[in-house]
Amino acid sequence: MKAVITVIGKDKPGIIASVSALMAKNDVNIEDISQTVLQGNFTMIMLVSLERANVSFAALKEQADELSAAIGVKIRVQNEEIFDAVNKI
Repeated sequence: MKAVITVIGKDKPGIIASVSALMAKNDVNIEDISQTVLQGNFTMIMLVSLERANVSFAALKEQADELSAAIGVKIRVQNEEIFDAVNKI
C-alpha cells in the first residue's frame, strides 16, 4: 500500500528530519518527496510505501497526529488511491 503524506505549517528547523525519522522508525519507505517554503510557510508532500512497514496504516496516522501536535505543523496521511480520487479534476 502507498500513502501520500502532506505537511503544512510555519517553517522551522527540524520538520523534515522529524517526519523522516517517523518514517524510518516504522520502516516506511519514502519513494518521492517535494518541499518548499513560501513566505515562511512550509509545505511538503511525500509519497511513501507501507509494503515493508512494521506498523499499520491506522497506527501510522495516529503517530503522525502525535508528531503533528509535538512539532506544531499539520501532518496528514492519506491512502494514495483515495488521495488520487479526491484530487482528480
